[in-house]
Amino acid sequence: MTQPVSFPGTASPPLDLSIVIPAFNESERLPETLRALQAFLDGCERRVEVIVVDDGSRDDTATQVRRYESVDSRFRLIRLPQNRGKGYAVRTGVVNSAGAMVLFADADGATPFEELERLEAEIHSGARIAIASRGVRSRVTRVRARFYRRVLGRLFHTVVRLFAVRGIVDTQCGFKLFDAETAHDLFSRMRMSGFSFDVEVLLMAIRSGYRVAEVPVNWTHQPGSKVRVLRDGLLMARDVLRIRANALAGVYDEPHIALPVNTPVLRAHSAVSNTR
Repeated sequence: MTQPVSFPGTASPPLDLSIVIPAFNESERLPETLRALQAFLDGCERRVEVIVVDDGSRDDTATQVRRYESVDSRFRLIRLPQNRGKGYAVRTGVVNSAGAMVLFADADGATPFEELERLEAEIHSGARIAIASRGVRSRVTRVRARFYRRVLGRLFHTVVRLFAVRGIVDTQCGFKLFDAETAHDLFSRMRMSGFSFDVEVLLMAIRSGYRVAEVPVNWTHQPGSKVRVLRDGLLMARDVLRIRANALAGVYDEPHIALPVNTPVLRAHSAVSNTR
């Protein structure tokens, strides 16, 4: 089992890439995503670990992951004892990662893993963070999204631009790549546990002076989303205001110690935090 990194940047990571996938009741959608990911990894030369964080699922999500874990050493399951939220799950995976770069990707596979190469090119060109975007236009990519989600998404991003993050068209696409030092720095300071964590991380990144590249990608809507559009949209808008208040109060200026991940049902070592 890969040991977690206690202080990224102090030594060369043994892995090229860590892929973190948060999953909550994803027994139907996750297997296809993992099959696609395994096929993608088999076709490249990267040294990779895949960390699937089961966020207190009540179905057999963990069983699906263990099938891969048992035959492929690149796959690893971390199982949280109760549902804590997508942000908490991603953060748990990041602080237990060991790759030189860290990608988090949604369990639905809406963004093909082949799009990773577009993001990597930006990191190699000097960006500290490269985020997939459904809002940046490109002649070589295509986005297939439901109309009502486009409309509500634009309303949410209006709130985001007004109160938190400017200059980024799509903060919520679940496919983001970080260099390891940046990932551990930002996720060690997170406070949001739910869907709004993307906004929080990007706000901290911009305040810290990290270069963020927004990259157009192919993206296809997948049925079965755990986001309840109206209810979660309102909660996320409220969280944006909380994030702004936290920033104004200097809450993000210091590392936030990660809660220990040490319950008997977890298949990982204790989570660790980075200090700046």
